[in-house]
Amino acid sequence: MKRSFRAPRSSRWVPGNHFDLLENGEEFFPRVFNAIAQARREVMLETFILFDDKIGKELHAALLQAAQRGVEVHVLVDGFGSPDLSDQYVGSLVDAGVKFRVFDPGRVFLGQRLNVLRRMHRKIVVVDGELGFIGGINYSADHVADFGPEAKQDYAVQVRGPIVAQMHHFTREAVLDRADHKRHRAAGVTGRPHAGTAHAIFVTRDNQQHTSDIERHYRVALRAARSRVVIANAYFFPGYRFIREMRRAAKRGVDVRLILQGQPDMPIVKTAASLLYDHLQRAGVRVYEYCDRPLHGKVALVDDTWSTVGSSNLDPLSLSLNLEANVIIQDRAFNAQLHRRLSHLMDNSCNQIEAAAPGRWDGLRVMRSYAVFHLMRWFPAWAGWLPKHQPIITLAKPGPADAATDGSAGGAAA
Repeated sequence: MKRSFRAPRSSRWVPGNHFDLLENGEEFFPRVFNAIAQARREVMLETFILFDDKIGKELHAALLQAAQRGVEVHVLVDGFGSPDLSDQYVGSLVDAGVKFRVFDPGRVFLGQRLNVLRRMHRKIVVVDGELGFIGGINYSADHVADFGPEAKQDYAVQVRGPIVAQMHHFTREAVLDRADHKRHRAAGVTGRPHAGTAHAIFVTRDNQQHTSDIERHYRVALRAARSRVVIANAYFFPGYRFIREMRRAAKRGVDVRLILQGQPDMPIVKTAASLLYDHLQRAGVRVYEYCDRPLHGKVALVDDTWSTVGSSNLDPLSLSLNLEANVIIQDRAFNAQLHRRLSHLMDNSCNQIEAAAPGRWDGLRVMRSYAVFHLMRWFPAWAGWLPKHQPIITLAKPGPADAATDGSAGGAAA
């Protein structure tokens, strides 16, 4: 029997948190794997991509050892992002007691996967309900530098404090069936001790109640910006209202900088974003392209206190279709740290894109800007016309049967 998941609205600042910025797999993976190795009761892990490469094998070993010593382990992967895990990879985890679930596995037709839209794109880990991780880093070898020129530049955070309770509640609600919830209801999600000075909001995007929450937080921050804005995002093609707030901020004197892919993992990403350059630059936005390797980050900062890190790109898929999760952080120390990292990126690894000469008349450029303006303006409404269905979460079973539906429904189907 299918059930709908209704996430709690995340709009109130929660005080008493501490965030550590983790840049790339070199900083992220050791922290996560060590946290799993130290887990005493429970590991909740969600990811879009899990590959059976050297990173996937390290994660497999950590999860297997945790389950073998009696830790309750839940894993949720996306059926489109993680399509090629072997029966041996999954089966050995399941045999050890890991609850391994796949979000909307979908079907293959003529060698093509059809489950492209409305993906589970979140990357979250919660250990013992006390330690959390969230960001844009998947479990694959292309998130570490020794992968080569195609290694991704990305960010995540480790978090302690009361906001972890919301992350814990969310991840359990997203995957557990009624029997699991009844058994664990007494555990609760409150009472986490304060761990620092940061205020935070855990904010999600789904296709039911919270269709625009992440974008709304961005727009509110842009509207309030007074001195600086830095947005580093891999896939950038947001809606009209988002672009309007960026332009307005730049026009009132805010230093607005945008870091995008210069060496894209998909060429169409750079082509789409470049359609917006002239429109943004004419308002005073400074555009940088990161050229060392593909940029995969989804981070931003506004003024000297507001920051965000998460899974959400600023493109139609993330803002209108996929299931996403970010943290919004109010903390001067974290903002300063993120600003130092992004400034280093702009100073050493980016090319600043030159704006078109003032007064230059280019009919094609004007027509292109007009078309892009209207595409951005109406896309959120058009997204509702795209194919809809109620995704399910399948639970891998031990033994010959690889997977069977466990009665949980996809958390945020439209």
